[in-house]
Amino acid sequence: MATKKKMLQAAAGNAGGAGLDITEVFSTYLWDGNSSSQTINNGIDLSGEGGLVWAKVRNQGYPGGLYDTERGVLNQLRPDNTDGTNARAGSITAFNSNGFSIGNDAYQINGTGNNYASWTFRKAPKFFDCVTWTGDNTLNRQISHSLNTTIGSIFVKCTSTAGTDWMVYHKDCTETSTQSNSLILNLTYEQLNWRAFGKHSTQTSSVFTLGSEAANRAFFNASGSTYVAYLFAHNNSDGTFGPDGDQDIIKCGSYTGNSGNTEIDLGFEPQWIMIKRTDSAEDWLILDVMRGWVNSGDDVSSYSQKDLLANTSGAEATPSYAGVTPQPNGFKVRSGLDALYSSNNGTYIYMAVRRGQLALPEAGTEVFDVNTRAGTGATAEITSNIVVDNLMTFNRTSGSFGCGVNTRLTTPFYLRTYSKNPGNSIVNGVVFGTKQNGFQVGSDGGSGGLFNNSSYSYVDWMWKRAPSFFDAVCYSGTGSSGLVVNHNLGVSPELLIFKNRGSTTNWFAMTSANYGQLNEADSFSSPSFMSFSPTTFTINTAGTSSNASGQNYIAYLFASLDGVSKVGSYTGNGSSQTINAGFTTGARFILIKRTDSTGDWYVWDSLRGIVTGNDPHLSLNTTTAEVSDDSIDPDSSGFIVNQISATNINVSSAAYIYYAVA
Repeated sequence: MATKKKMLQAAAGNAGGAGLDITEVFSTYLWDGNSSSQTINNGIDLSGEGGLVWAKVRNQGYPGGLYDTERGVLNQLRPDNTDGTNARAGSITAFNSNGFSIGNDAYQINGTGNNYASWTFRKAPKFFDCVTWTGDNTLNRQISHSLNTTIGSIFVKCTSTAGTDWMVYHKDCTETSTQSNSLILNLTYEQLNWRAFGKHSTQTSSVFTLGSEAANRAFFNASGSTYVAYLFAHNNSDGTFGPDGDQDIIKCGSYTGNSGNTEIDLGFEPQWIMIKRTDSAEDWLILDVMRGWVNSGDDVSSYSQKDLLANTSGAEATPSYAGVTPQPNGFKVRSGLDALYSSNNGTYIYMAVRRGQLALPEAGTEVFDVNTRAGTGATAEITSNIVVDNLMTFNRTSGSFGCGVNTRLTTPFYLRTYSKNPGNSIVNGVVFGTKQNGFQVGSDGGSGGLFNNSSYSYVDWMWKRAPSFFDAVCYSGTGSSGLVVNHNLGVSPELLIFKNRGSTTNWFAMTSANYGQLNEADSFSSPSFMSFSPTTFTINTAGTSSNASGQNYIAYLFASLDGVSKVGSYTGNGSSQTINAGFTTGARFILIKRTDSTGDWYVWDSLRGIVTGNDPHLSLNTTTAEVSDDSIDPDSSGFIVNQISATNINVSSAAYIYYAVA
């Protein structure tokens, strides 16, 4: 987040206005090991505010590690065993103002050839706290904390003595007349009455109460032993986050599995979740969208999620079905092939963190990027300045492959903008979840040249999801009129593009007034069959290609944001005119479509060239290779359109829509 934005939030926060953004208190961060020192810049102020880093190797059966600022650097706790603090040289060597540093610990945190993930929780009221104490043998002891809200969950570990399990409190575990039942982080056990924690009513916004079982005091308060507790809040319409200081970002709750789908309404879209069954033995599941928590619609067999299990040292697994899937306002759990995390009548607890960011982006460079490259025919990591949530890749030179769309929510499946074909997964195509910023492209063997053939050149257009700028939403059709779909754009979309992921159907592009087809050059029709609001869009037709029963869809939502993006329209004048998009340094990306007659979906970008003179353009509705002409010229407020017969983007009295990013 920009320094100016932080200063404005701090000033407003002191006056009861803006609160912290999610990006300031939580981060999932991915990196590749190199057996040397690295600095992980995730934007979290650990040195000044304190917090917890939970790190795990993804591709090897090595244990994870928890490191916190209260116990200091190099002091690891393993969530999968009963060891006390393990002083690991070369692990986390420093807590920084914007992340942390790691050493050369090749086994657990930085081995060459290994891939890693970390989840960082910053200390902040109503989100997370970390406290330590020395045991005094007192039963029902109260420990002070600074969470200042309802405690959702507590992880307690003895740090000085081996052989002690992790005790876990959760607000939705059952309780006896005197105690709350406990779970054990390092084991699959169902909840047990180990009397490690007091009743729910004794866990307050300022203290938590330990248990009254003398035989088990070694786990939480044995005399002379040292302990650490990680406390996670539960926001219940009392969160103080976001630009207006009124948003929830973390919830701890429970659900009961059934024979069909179980939908949990969080009031927000999660980016990270932990789930554990409480009435039977089952692993502690961790999912996050950075590694590959995808939306599979209602098809449990076609997509796969990336599982890590807190209670094991196992590598990241890819099950044969997506049992848990994120939704715009929560998550869905299915009765999968083996009923994990959705057993009929099984009881489960969860902890979920909201997807960020909440603050509006201040510049197009924060949320949009362009890359050009030569195909290599070999796996390559493409680095960007942003976390890439949506990628459009166009083969510039072939004239046979056109534009492919890859979205983090539905990886590894892709769509083609010029085709009615359903989503497809190719061997060695585009993959998210391997890099923090950017994506991986494989040898592209399955499609021949769509993404990375060594004979061709490519352009990549990349979007990050952000309020008032861009959002991506998956939904399932009902076949009934009035289907309401939630989104997180925060404003009403001005351009909405969507496609049935599972069937051979057209792409549709909607504005508030009319609609057209992205894969065709046809003119637009009126009226629109959708209505939009800042939090939903409603499909007002039944059984159509936008809402067929049992079909899965993806929608891309675009909006105008001052100085960042603009969805607009203009009327051609037959010669040349300046299109003022409200920018100060010109447009880096331009999409134009004629709506009153036929016309391609033309795209220009500044990396390939928006200059005075000829500019290369591509058409999303065709496979035509790149063509250059003087249809576009630069202007600091937006761009200039010129009327030439090659594109006809400024025909006198003709109607056009455009989308531009600064």
